[in-house]
Amino acid sequence: MRARIYLPPKSAMQSGLARTHRWVLEYEPERAKLRDPLMGWTGSDDMRQQLRLSFDTREDAIAYAQANGIAYDVEIPPTHIRKPKAYADNFRVDRKENWTH
Repeated sequence: MRARIYLPPKSAMQSGLARTHRWVLEYEPERAKLRDPLMGWTGSDDMRQQLRLSFDTREDAIAYAQANGIAYDVEIPPTHIRKPKAYADNFRVDRKENWTH
């Protein structure tokens, strides 16, 4: 039983950073998923895969894992540098790139 502690990335379908500031603890699957021969559905009898615990800080998530004897891996997110952009920059006189349509 191993868990993964990480900070979820932002969704590709949004530009905002909602739901990306809380650390998540998820269990790794213990076994491969099973395919039902009659219906063709894919399922699992591993109930821990359905758990997704969220914490305010990484230290809280690590403390929870240690208190409950859960082996864990922590994934540190890369830092992102934000470059402010404005629509008016497309029409600046000192623009370095060529204008394309």
